Amino acid sequence: MRLLLAAAPDDTTFFESGTWGAIRNLGIFLALVFWAATVYWVYKDARRRIDDPWLVAIATLLGAVPPFVGPLIYMLFRPPEYIEDVRERELEILAIEEQLAERDLRCPVCKGVVDSSFLVCPVCTTRLKQACAECAAPLEPIWQVCPYCATHVPPGIVTGEDVLQPLRRQRSRRGR
Repeated sequence: MRLLLAAAPDDTTFFESGTWGAIRNLGIFLALVFWAATVYWVYKDARRRIDDPWLVAIATLLGAVPPFVGPLIYMLFRPPEYIEDVRERELEILAIEEQLAERDLRCPVCKGVVDSSFLVCPVCTTRLKQACAECAAPLEPIWQVCPYCATHVPPGIVTGEDVLQPLRRQRSRRGR
């Protein structure tokens, strides 16, 4: 029996062994690397979402100080869009507004430049608007009264069929 007790290892536990020390040190190293990675992520994300450098620094500090909780807090209060997306959306809206403004000044058939007061396109002779029977001012399709002379516009005088149709030239019957 003495031989068995003599061959048994000394009374060290697992937590006092070198294996546990290596595992603990590796776990601490991985936790520090993960913490540094979350701080870096907060910094990079804040730079893409916030214009002010001071606010970027504060957001990075918030991501660093309460470890692992700071990035979660940052995610709750960060701006919802990237700066680049905001600028792109503003440019798209500006381009659409310019396109809409330009569309009103062009003939829908030939794309020739027309004025809002034109009744007919001077290039392709497409009827753009109907004229008032009293003052000959151009009428919009939805108007019920002429705004220039207060003449009542009968329903159906300005229809979609009349507008945007090329004017037909009357052929003289003498030439046949």
